[in-house]
Amino acid sequence: MKIGHDGVTAAMGFKAAGGHTGIKKGNTKDMAMIYSIVPCVVAGTFTTNLVKAAPVKWDQHVVHDSKSAQAVVINSGIANAATGAQGYEACRKTAEAASRELDIPVDSVLIGSTGVIGAQIPVDVIEKGIHLLAPMLDNSREAASIAAQSIMTTDTHPKEVSVQIELGGKTVTIGGMCKGAGMIHPNMCTMLSFLTTDAVISGTMLQEALSTVVKDTYNMISVDGDTSTNDTCVIMANGLAGNPDITSRGEDYDKFVEALFAVNRELAKMIAGDGEGATRLFEVKVVHAKTKDQAVTLAKSIVTSNLTKAAIYGRDANWGRILCAMGYSGAKFDPENVDLYFESKAGRIKIVENSVSTGYSEDEATKILSEDAVTCIADVKMGSEEATAWGCDLTYDYIKINADYRS
Repeated sequence: MKIGHDGVTAAMGFKAAGGHTGIKKGNTKDMAMIYSIVPCVVAGTFTTNLVKAAPVKWDQHVVHDSKSAQAVVINSGIANAATGAQGYEACRKTAEAASRELDIPVDSVLIGSTGVIGAQIPVDVIEKGIHLLAPMLDNSREAASIAAQSIMTTDTHPKEVSVQIELGGKTVTIGGMCKGAGMIHPNMCTMLSFLTTDAVISGTMLQEALSTVVKDTYNMISVDGDTSTNDTCVIMANGLAGNPDITSRGEDYDKFVEALFAVNRELAKMIAGDGEGATRLFEVKVVHAKTKDQAVTLAKSIVTSNLTKAAIYGRDANWGRILCAMGYSGAKFDPENVDLYFESKAGRIKIVENSVSTGYSEDEATKILSEDAVTCIADVKMGSEEATAWGCDLTYDYIKINADYRS
């Protein structure tokens, strides 16, 4: 498996474009498009929030009811959430505009929106944006990079990744881009994630593959505990790689799932590490759990603990907060039989054995906790299952960013 950072144009037959269209003030990039030269099978996962944004509802229709998908239109700055019938009509008009410019069916156009909740989409600006971007669609690395920049909100950098594998003697590529830094606590996928692949695969198996990998990738990240109204992850497969058609489980399907997992794991970690105001990625591994569900519950409880996140920001090995988070998680374990470790590029230190301090060096712990990426390992010594969750530290800047987000 070859992992790179070539984005949504890495796979054959996909083009992208992005730029400033006027949704945001100034000259900030605020709109992107992805296009396949041929129709694609499509799969998607969406927010579990009861309040679903209009583009989520539109994309659910495309994924579940359309024969194919061929393009994605994404805007940044306005979420088109809590906008009623007018918001859904804006989606329809957006798809119609893309249909005219690209000569594709209306119901083959996916839509993504991110930004302020409650504001109506300026349809005229969107339509002009589509007219502007459609001729700019290109399969270059630069085009993918600009598209990734154009969907950012409070993100500090674009997020892209690609993977290549061999299936049946053919090179198959999966590329992706995503955005997300705040309102990150998905229970389905991420904020906005768009994946492209040239694999030959049935819609049924593509959906199964995507649904499988989100459980251990996007479902395992959290920045602030808020599940967005707009969470969307879609993947389009155009089949141009020419590999043997994947229509059932088997060796080729397993390889594809492994590659798709790698793409989404990297994107998920990028989101977690770029949390609003964050200074470091916080990874939590729960090992030797009795069941997978137990491991997942414990890992999520630790990574979402505000007190633990604040301690990570302060480079403070305050392990009592970790045990506390485990204790209120609802998972059953022996509270007298837990080992805790901290790990980073600076080394590894055991701070707790059988739920009692090891008498570790505070200076050594602080050194380890000062790296850009920090891992906490919780060993519950009950079995062979494990789970990994990703989050970030909690800083003063998180409050600053969200106190004036609409300003």
